[in-house]
Amino acid sequence: MAKLIIMNHPLIMHKISFIRDKNTKAKDFRQAVSEIAMLMCYEATRDLQMQDINIQTPICSTTAKFLADKEIIIVPILRAGLGMLAGMQTIMPFAKIGNIGLARDKKTLLPSEYYCKLPKNCENSEIFVVDPMLATGGSASTAIELLKSKGCKKIRFLCILAVVQGVEKIQKDHPDVELYVGALDEKLNEHGYIVPGLGDAGDRIFGTD
Repeated sequence: MAKLIIMNHPLIMHKISFIRDKNTKAKDFRQAVSEIAMLMCYEATRDLQMQDINIQTPICSTTAKFLADKEIIIVPILRAGLGMLAGMQTIMPFAKIGNIGLARDKKTLLPSEYYCKLPKNCENSEIFVVDPMLATGGSASTAIELLKSKGCKKIRFLCILAVVQGVEKIQKDHPDVELYVGALDEKLNEHGYIVPGLGDAGDRIFGTD
C-alpha cells in the first residue's frame, strides 16, 4: 500500500485554516497555497538520495552533502495545481516542469486528458504531482497513470486537502505512489466538494466563479 503522510505541522495547519475561510481574498489565498506547498515540499523531499562531494570553504576543504540526482520534475494538474507550483519551485529551483490537463467528460463523468507536456527523458526522474484537492481521486489517478504510460516510475503526489475516498482510490490504483496530504477532511457532499473543504480551489486561486 502507498505510503501516506498527513501533515501535522502547526504552520501548515494554520495556513490551511486561513484558506478555508471564505473571506480570504484571491491574492492572499494564492500566497497561502504557495506557502503550504513549500512547507509540504520540505517533507516530501526528506528521503531524496544524497552524495558526498569535496568542496572548498573559506576556511578549508571538506566533504559536503549534495543531492545525488537533480533530475526532478514538478507536474501540476491544470489548472488548480498551478497554485502550488511557485512554492515547490522556491524549494527546488533546479526542478523541471511538466503539465497535465484533465477535463471531466459530461457523459461518463470520468476525467480525460486534453493536455500533457513533460520534459524529455523523464523516465528516471523524481516526479512530484501537485493538485490542491484529492476528492474522488479520479483525476489524480488518471494523471499518475498517464505518467506511468510515459515510463515514469518514481512518483509522489502532494495535495493540500483530501478525503478517505480519494486516498483509497490512489492506494488501490497506484500502491507504489507516495501520498503527502496537508489535511484529511470528513467527506464529499452530493456535489463532489470536500467537506468542510475550502470550495473550488481553482476558482479561489484565480479569482473566477
